[in-house]
Amino acid sequence: MSTTTLPDVRVARDEQIAGALALALAASLAVQNAVVIWVGAPSYADPMTEVLAFHADHRSAVAIAVGLEALNLPLLLGLLVCMVGLVERRGGAGAAWSRLAVAAGAVLSAVFALYAVLWIGVVLAADGLTEPTPLLELVWQMHAGAFALVMPALGTTFVAVALATHAGGLTAPWQRWLGLAGGGLLVVAGTACLPIADGSSLLFVGMPGYAAWLVWLIATGVRLVRSAS
Repeated sequence: MSTTTLPDVRVARDEQIAGALALALAASLAVQNAVVIWVGAPSYADPMTEVLAFHADHRSAVAIAVGLEALNLPLLLGLLVCMVGLVERRGGAGAAWSRLAVAAGAVLSAVFALYAVLWIGVVLAADGLTEPTPLLELVWQMHAGAFALVMPALGTTFVAVALATHAGGLTAPWQRWLGLAGGGLLVVAGTACLPIADGSSLLFVGMPGYAAWLVWLIATGVRLVRSAS
């Protein structure tokens, strides 16, 4: 006779779902960044002539990156909601952090949507141009500003979900410190929104935090899938 109870099966199923969502989100983010790097997307400090040339020649690459953003949003929100349920089922330790993670994730999704829409605007504004215009430059700078705001929203989400899952015993101790360090870097970098929109290299302060987020997603996904199995 099986000793596995129905609640145990449900918890295992939810852990598998959360782990799969974490891995799917990490894969989508990795592909998205690989596409942008592969085609040599300009930085926010590059001259507008290079920005125009890139968006005139790589419309399909931007379409892929923006399309993946539409996939990232439900994956992110689904993962955070699953984490809330798992934390609460483990006695509620870290429940406040998990609710903060969902709230911050909702803000993050909204800012990512703005970032994607403005990137679409850059492509449309560049269509048919032979030289940069003030409108193209403005939309590009707003796109940069939106990315700068993504960083503190992601940092808050990262810190909150790392603390919540650690308190609930869902992740390894080192992942809590990864979340605090990586999320902290993202928040610090995001305070320089205006300089980043103007092309400042302060943007790169947050890049190690973004890499830490990918590592955390992969580690968490593998851990939850294995635990459920």
